[in-house]
Amino acid sequence: MDTTAITAITPRDRAVLRAVAAGRCEYAAGTLLVDGLRCCDQFVGPRLARAGLIAARPGPARLTDDGRALLAADAHDARALPAAA
Repeated sequence: MDTTAITAITPRDRAVLRAVAAGRCEYAAGTLLVDGLRCCDQFVGPRLARAGLIAARPGPARLTDDGRALLAADAHDARALPAAA
């Protein structure tokens, strides 16, 4: 992963990664599509690709090993949070 390309993963980045993991995203003509529509943040796809979290090739968008690891860590962290009272 290119750690200089991205300094912090935003909630939007995480949402896009979850959409990629769910098979809802694809690349067409260099544009990230979510559910067949252009992503509202035109920079999120290239940013996540530069960070090594998604593979940016034409066709279905796919998580890289680093992208899967980030989502797995997020899921683990969420399970570790105390329950709300």
